[in-house]
Amino acid sequence: MAEDTPDYAELYRADEEGGRCALVAAAYERAAAEMHKAVVGQDGLIEALMLALLANGHVLLEGVPGTAKTLAVRAFSRICRMEFARVQFTPDLMPSDVIGTNVFDPRTAEFRLRKGPVFAGVLLADEVNRTPPKTQAALLEAMEERAVTIDGVRHQLPEPFLVCATQNPIEFEGTYPLPEAQVDRFMLKVIVDYPSPEEEHAILLRYQEGFRATDLDATGIEPVLDLHRLRELRACADSTTVTAEVRSYIAAISRTCRASRHALLGPSPRATISLMLAAKARAAISGTDYVTPDDVKAVAPTVLRHRFILRPESEMEGVSADYIVQSVLESVEVPR
Repeated sequence: MAEDTPDYAELYRADEEGGRCALVAAAYERAAAEMHKAVVGQDGLIEALMLALLANGHVLLEGVPGTAKTLAVRAFSRICRMEFARVQFTPDLMPSDVIGTNVFDPRTAEFRLRKGPVFAGVLLADEVNRTPPKTQAALLEAMEERAVTIDGVRHQLPEPFLVCATQNPIEFEGTYPLPEAQVDRFMLKVIVDYPSPEEEHAILLRYQEGFRATDLDATGIEPVLDLHRLRELRACADSTTVTAEVRSYIAAISRTCRASRHALLGPSPRATISLMLAAKARAAISGTDYVTPDDVKAVAPTVLRHRFILRPESEMEGVSADYIVQSVLESVEVPR
């Protein structure tokens, strides 16, 4: 991400007039407007990308091919002035293709590091469940530690660092379910649905008028953030107040999910932390400096849906993780 700071007069006015969280809300509104120059609809996806960036998390995007997952991530990296790299995960992809390797330079008779795409600010792991678990695991250290180890030497990744992994629904032929340890590293999982009839018509109209997803320059997308401004937004989100009652509410949701009769495995303590951090970011982009139960409810499905292993009999009955989360939200007492 570039260190230079563009002229963000509107954001500075929001900072002066409404306080720091108004600044976050204004930045999010501008980011969403810029994103919509390339992406029609997909408001939930756009919000999830911003939440993950503010809360220093990662995003797993699940949907059939052709639903603008890759386009959205490319556009998002542009508005944030972050270096973008894409890896197409395939059955023959090796871990070194992701993190990099040391190569011998005959001119100097020394080994030098050839960095992999993981050293970008935004890494798009496209169709991550098309590659076997060995290569999927290459992302684990990078996602959790923001560093990779190559030939015993630890290398720090750039800050900020955001992994956006896309996957096809796991029942598709030629896919490998992600290991539970890796799935748990994703703060959010977004289900990317088909567009509505109105949105699909708008997509066709854009292409009729000359839009091409491969040419983002022609869309006129302008950067909204830089490194300095992002640090301010993250500090604001991090300082959002979470009362003891709301913290208890968050913990109760996780415990009740684990106790569900449909679940062999439920959300981990990491999931509980992610739920609080995502709720704080959501409150910040809403322009408030405190988390409400509604913020928690709004982010709970995307934070928790990928952290269950269902009982076989429940799967046969058609029970889903989303159903469990919704049932829990309806049963846990909401603090007043």
